[in-house]
Parts: sequence; C-alpha cells; structure tokens
Amino acid sequence: MAKVIYIGSAGEEYAVEASVGDTVMAAAVRNGVPGIVAECGGNCSCATCHVYVGEEFARAVGPAHDMEDDLLDMAVSERRATSRLSCQIRITEELDGLTVEIPPEQP
Repeated sequence: MAKVIYIGSAGEEYAVEASVGDTVMAAAVRNGVPGIVAECGGNCSCATCHVYVGEEFARAVGPAHDMEDDLLDMAVSERRATSRLSCQIRITEELDGLTVEIPPEQP
C-alpha cells in the first residue's frame, strides 16, 4: 500500500491508501475523491483525470508518453510542467506519500 494525497482546487486534502500497481485515477475514483472525473475509465482518451504532480515526486513519476502528452495539450485546465493524467500513473512503493493537485476545471 502507498498513501496518495489529493489536493482539491479549494485546498482540501484527501488522503487515500492505494494498492501498489493501481493507478492514481482508480484509487481516487474508488475512494470518492471529487474532481477526478475519469470519463474514459482510465483508457487514456479523455484528459478528465488531469492532475499536477507534486514537484518532489515529478522525477519518480516520470514524463508523459506521446498519447498522454497530446491529451494534456487538450485538457481544460492549464498545463504545467508536472501535468499528468492520473490514469497513467501506476502506484509503486517509491510513490508512497505522492501528492497530486486536482485542477479547478475538469469537464
């Protein structure tokens, strides 16, 4: 298990225990974290699970792959250097304590 902390657009925090191998998106949806819409169910085709990865975890999470990168360009909220689709971030033990900020606008 790894702890993931989701920070909502108003600053509220949601701490979730996520299983290693799960995605940041699936853990959010399963635990009712608001703001992670996940319209496509984690198929990397909608960008409604856009998050900003905490700077201290950016290297461990790694960069977006090509398809994800294209979708992030079309996201409703502004794109940042640490923008990722939460459906593409797999939980590992190394990511215990991961912090992600949820953008203010998701469709």
